[in-house]
Amino acid sequence: MAANEKPHKISIGFLGGQTLAARVEPAELTKLRNALGSDGWHDLTAEAGTVAVDLTKVVYVIVDHEEHRVGFGT
Repeated sequence: MAANEKPHKISIGFLGGQTLAARVEPAELTKLRNALGSDGWHDLTAEAGTVAVDLTKVVYVIVDHEEHRVGFGT
């Protein structure tokens, strides 16, 4: 599996400070990004299940692109 096909770890920040962490397929991340700025709800399919997100409350989306490493950093 190519690196761009692997699920991405994302964090979605909401008004009021709540955060939702999820692992999603690249296609789901693209759908979410395309939906941002819209009114209403968006169903996000994640590894743990489907999450309904109120798009009017989303203030940021962080995508973790960093490779996971074992051991100590320098």
